[in-house]
Order: sequence, then C-alpha cells, then structure tokens
Amino acid sequence: MDDNMNIEQIVKEVMKMMSSEPQAQEVKVASNSNVKKLTLKDYPLAIKSKELIKTKNGKGLDDIDVKSVLSGDVKDDDIKITSEVLLYQAQIADEVGRVQFGKNLRRAAEMVIIPDARVLEIYSALRPFRSTKQELLDIATELDDKYNATINATLVREAADVYEKRSRLKV
Repeated sequence: MDDNMNIEQIVKEVMKMMSSEPQAQEVKVASNSNVKKLTLKDYPLAIKSKELIKTKNGKGLDDIDVKSVLSGDVKDDDIKITSEVLLYQAQIADEVGRVQFGKNLRRAAEMVIIPDARVLEIYSALRPFRSTKQELLDIATELDDKYNATINATLVREAADVYEKRSRLKV
C-alpha cells in the first residue's frame, strides 16, 4: 500500500473517531453573526464548500492560480486567510468535539485584522518579564477598543493576572 492510501485510511479513521465523540456545547461565533452555519458535512471547505472561501478582496479559490500570480492579479491580501474562513473552521471543530481548537480558531479570526507587526509586538509583550501589569492591561484595552478582539483581550487580561500571581511581570 502506498503512502497516499495510508494517509487516506488514517484520515478516515480519525474522522470516524471524531464524529463518534459527544457533541460540543454551542459556542457563540465571535462577533460575526453573518457567517453561515456549517457542519462536518461541509468539511473540507476547499472541496465541499469552496464557494464560501473568499479573499479579503472577494476572490475565490479558482481565481488564484500561477497565471494570476505571475500577472500580478493576486495580491498579498489574496493569500491570507480571512476571519470568516477561520470561523467556519471553528464551527466544524466544535461540532466534532474539538472545542479548544475551535476557541483557538476564533482567537485567530479576531487577529486577522490586527497588523502583523502589532501582533508580533503583543506576542513579545506577553513573554514573562517583558511587561508591567498596566502595559498588559493597556494592550487588552487596545484589543477591545481598536480591533474588537474581545477573546484576545480577555486572554491578555488573564495573562496579566497570572503573571502577577506568579511574579512574572516586569518591575
């Protein structure tokens, strides 16, 4: 049996195991009520729900090919994942009982609109001994107010509290 057949069999077994797990609790889709409700039957999206995958500029998967890249029709934003696609994946993760993975995808969906350089600055600020509690709380406020990233803001506030309890804040 070749490697592709082995991989296919493993994927089928994993999917079977995942579908037999108890249903995940309903989790509110992060600030995006116009996202269509998906289920496991829509997975993988690129095959079964291809029409839902759009770039920030509205291009579909079929619009992105070598010819369009070489001609300059495809821009950087056309190869970045969108919040909607991450939220679709989160719904499917929830349905198969991978609730924590769904939460991670929702956090990522919020981060898509934050400039990459700022994400890296926040990541650095979250490392132990890099920020004061107030600096972390200011980041949380920024995430809430400027980017409507409430899940990430909550995470940063929790980190500030944990770092304070464990003496991991900058003095």
